[in-house]
Amino acid sequence: MPLTHIVGQLTITALEDGAGPFFMPRTQAFPGATPAQWVDADAADPAAATADGEWWLRFRSYAIRYDEGPVTLVDAGIGPAGSLAADWAPVPGHLPAELAAAGIDPAEVTAIVLTHLHNDHMGWAVPRDSPFTAARVVVQQADVDVYKANRDQAGQFDLLIEPLLAQGRLQVLAGDAPVSRGVRIIATPGHTPGHQSVLAEDADDAVLVAGDLAVHMVQLLHPDLAYASDTDPEQARATRRRIVEEVKDRGITLAVSHLGSAFRKL
Repeated sequence: MPLTHIVGQLTITALEDGAGPFFMPRTQAFPGATPAQWVDADAADPAAATADGEWWLRFRSYAIRYDEGPVTLVDAGIGPAGSLAADWAPVPGHLPAELAAAGIDPAEVTAIVLTHLHNDHMGWAVPRDSPFTAARVVVQQADVDVYKANRDQAGQFDLLIEPLLAQGRLQVLAGDAPVSRGVRIIATPGHTPGHQSVLAEDADDAVLVAGDLAVHMVQLLHPDLAYASDTDPEQARATRRRIVEEVKDRGITLAVSHLGSAFRKL
């Protein structure tokens, strides 16, 4: 059964779409990390390292449900065979089976929040491949603008944005916004211009579904460390510092996309 975390009347369920090695050595992905920092990170999150010390990624989505109500899905995984992530991620993903194991029918998913538009987070939201035929898909304007301007270089606009617009299912935001009962979006730019995280909060407790705010434990231990795939490393660093400090101060649990463990307190 998929792992769950309870916050008041909210149930947050971790759904693993797949797992596999990263396509570059982790020392290149985080060029500023020291050997001592890697030792600390591996001790804190051993499941994120292979036997030879490379980076093993989980590709997770999170389902959030208030009581017995509809489901908000945060991120949509790597997708099926032939998805946009197929050239580097371990497709086909298992999200439909994970949902079934969690007792969630795709028809219960009324909103899909994409933390950003990288192809390992949007696979099962692409209309041609998606079991979520009626859900609204929530994105930030800044990320839409990036792919509209570069539509010849990636398929995000043609395969995701344009069909969702035609179906009337795309909700485009510019900053923080509520999503459903107990669930709201927090703008966390830097990894991409429109990166967003999702705060699930009830009964004086909270979980932050962080997306790629931090992609490895080494960044949670050392928030100043830059990641090679960040669009704006300085903005990402400032956002990460702010969120890590707030998470620690408030005792918020993090739900993370790529770490070895799905839920973590700092």
